[in-house]
Amino acid sequence: MADEKDQGLHSPFRRKLLMGMAAIPAMTMLPRTSFAQAPATSAVNTTGLAVTDTEVTVGILHSVTGTMAISETGSVQAEKLAIEQINAAGGVLGRKIKFVQEDGASDWPTFAEKAKKLLVNDKCAAVMGCWTSASRKAVLPVFEQYNGMLYYPTFYEGLEQSKNVIYTGQEATQQIIAGLDWVNKTKGAKSFYLLGSDYIWPRTSNKIARKHIEGHLQGCKVVGEEYFPLGHTQFNSVINKIKLTKPDVIYAIIVGGSNVAFYKQLKAAGIDLSKQTLLTISVTEDEIDGIGGENIAGAYACMKYFQSLDNPNNKKFVADFKKMWGEKTVIGDVTQAAYLGPWLWKLTVEKAGSFDVDKIAAASPGVEFKGAPEGYVRIHENHHLWSKTRVGKAKADGQYELVYETADLVEPDPFPKGYQ
Repeated sequence: MADEKDQGLHSPFRRKLLMGMAAIPAMTMLPRTSFAQAPATSAVNTTGLAVTDTEVTVGILHSVTGTMAISETGSVQAEKLAIEQINAAGGVLGRKIKFVQEDGASDWPTFAEKAKKLLVNDKCAAVMGCWTSASRKAVLPVFEQYNGMLYYPTFYEGLEQSKNVIYTGQEATQQIIAGLDWVNKTKGAKSFYLLGSDYIWPRTSNKIARKHIEGHLQGCKVVGEEYFPLGHTQFNSVINKIKLTKPDVIYAIIVGGSNVAFYKQLKAAGIDLSKQTLLTISVTEDEIDGIGGENIAGAYACMKYFQSLDNPNNKKFVADFKKMWGEKTVIGDVTQAAYLGPWLWKLTVEKAGSFDVDKIAAASPGVEFKGAPEGYVRIHENHHLWSKTRVGKAKADGQYELVYETADLVEPDPFPKGYQ
């Protein structure tokens, strides 16, 4: 993997990474509650998980080194914030949450190895983790073999459903298809140039995007499609092709540190994103922290959450997050979805009255989190979340301005007919 210097990860990100991995400072918490009224361990843990009379252990599994650290650090921070808040409010079934953290190191076999360690050695009752689809695909057989429960926070391509995963990000119909419909209708876009990092999520997402553009958007076409290795930093060749083909929309699904180089080179080549429409489904405020707002201002992103959302839940979440991790930290879509994981697990455990994974899997449908920063979420029978679709416009200050949102929650459909 390329190192941080190669990825162009400048001081704001390094400061954020150091803060994110530091010990958790004190913060304003919910009223503290006694842990005394806990049900008997024998009644709530029948499968040998790491549950005692006073504690329950969960795992945190993300990349805090390598090219994906720019994207995943926020997830770690959000999960630790949620755990701290849950503990301050009395824990889960009267037990304080203890966590074991492992580093996937932006390497998919390492993710699988660490997942097995968390489930087999540490006997974690649940794991909050992964970012890329490649890492999720690597750990999925491990969670299914050892019957663990993974709370996965990233927007992804769909085409998957497992008893052992709760998907707290959006799937393709809620993000890819909805975003393309918006840019076609709002911008009159007819031609698209598809870009992506070279692994499962971008390739499958662009396959879905191409089918939608060519099969469902009248008179629309794809004029280019290219992929780049993770950590790639030289984009001048494809930028020249974009300048020659003049697409109505650059549709970008580049991830991790490569975003820093791509958007800086795009600007240096004279492509003005206030005039050239660019729609991304991969750049959150976390990535902009490394890219620099001035290099991406004018671009659009289709996601379910932006730090700038104006609602009471989000204002409290942002304030708490910054109090814990520093005023200069930023919060992106996946960071918020990661925050949902511990809370949804707590609510499901309490509904099931047990830490047993089979009982949690069965109890998950219908669990709702009214305190979600994005507004409100509910777990569907397919283990994905009902949520809104939103489009934001990037500003020079590194934040997104909300320009569109659905009136209602969008039902998740991980296996849309005709897109598989």
